[in-house]
Amino acid sequence: MRKPELLVPAGSLEVLKVAVMYGADAVYIGGDAFGLRAKAKNFSMEEIREGISFAHAQGVKVYITANILAHNEDLSGVRDYFEELKAIGPDALIISDPGVFSIAKEVCPETDIHISTQANNTNYATYRFWRGLGAKRVVSARELSMAEIKEIRENIPADMEIETFVHGSMCISYSGRCLLSNFLTGRDANRGECTHPCRWKYAVVEETRPGEYFPVYENDRGTYLFNSKDLCMIESIPELIASGIDSFKIEGRMKTALYVATVARTYRKAIDDYLESEERYRTNLLWYLEQIRGCTMRPFTTGFFFGKPSEESQIYDNSTYTTGYTYLGTVGAERADGFCRIEQRNKFSVGEQIEIMKPDGRNLPVTVRRITDEEGNDQESAPHAKQVIWVDVGGAAEMYDILRRKEC
Repeated sequence: MRKPELLVPAGSLEVLKVAVMYGADAVYIGGDAFGLRAKAKNFSMEEIREGISFAHAQGVKVYITANILAHNEDLSGVRDYFEELKAIGPDALIISDPGVFSIAKEVCPETDIHISTQANNTNYATYRFWRGLGAKRVVSARELSMAEIKEIRENIPADMEIETFVHGSMCISYSGRCLLSNFLTGRDANRGECTHPCRWKYAVVEETRPGEYFPVYENDRGTYLFNSKDLCMIESIPELIASGIDSFKIEGRMKTALYVATVARTYRKAIDDYLESEERYRTNLLWYLEQIRGCTMRPFTTGFFFGKPSEESQIYDNSTYTTGYTYLGTVGAERADGFCRIEQRNKFSVGEQIEIMKPDGRNLPVTVRRITDEEGNDQESAPHAKQVIWVDVGGAAEMYDILRRKEC
């Protein structure tokens, strides 16, 4: 039985450290260019260096996304970018474009290359093709079933790795190769600038009646034609492991530290529980689901894993997330007097009961005793701003703990 890697996203250095502490075996990040999340905070070269150093100290790998579909003007910049990365030493580069792949092989021959899901990897011959060119891992297309992934495993060398998305937002376009954003806004999703038009509300306009908008109905449920539910495979860990997948990938490089911590911690526990005993895993299923539903989410689907998705995989009546908890901040340090330093993310007040989310699975309810600014001046509340504050929660918080508030 293969022990799968848990691969977790990070859109900033803060979130990378949280991902590492909350159970990731590997983290994937993007630099300032050539990844498919241009609107994410992303990493400077110095942050990449610091992030890799932090992760490696904890035995965690770091992969860098460079998976745009490159145009001519991108190629010289790609070469320069890889020259810089070579000196830093990421564990792998995630690439979809054959031209970018060839540059990476030339510039960074010692660095592993993983082929992105954007490359439409739907069969074992494709896996063999990329292996022949020197790729170590291929990320399966999201359109594959569990049976198809298992067949791929049976028809590729044992040391070739399969990576598969198991949780997160789903793209309606084939292997994520979307043209809608480019057509409607001029921003190319295949170069990292997606505006997520699949989440927009649409109507019909008849050509002789300009300005009159007629709603588009799908079985009387609403008008969000392209809006998919989120993928969640937490209830199918045994099947995923049995299929021979080497890396369970979480989507979400634009998500908060709370989201990343919640999903990483839950999948970490589910994987470890199952590998210890299936009975333990089955016993804890309700806990996994309760935890996953506590972070920002849409309703869940299993995508293509058990056959083509039905109409029930779409959300026709809205495009919004539901939120179980509000992210208040991540503990950055602890003073001798028990105060913890956080860069606050949402408002909370003295006397309020909040929760400390621990990497080991514990969720501790605590009362905020006192808040001060950096100069030591008392504050009644922490306003909604990215300011640094010191919070007294009775000494219950430690570095990298998440502070959150349960929403009714």
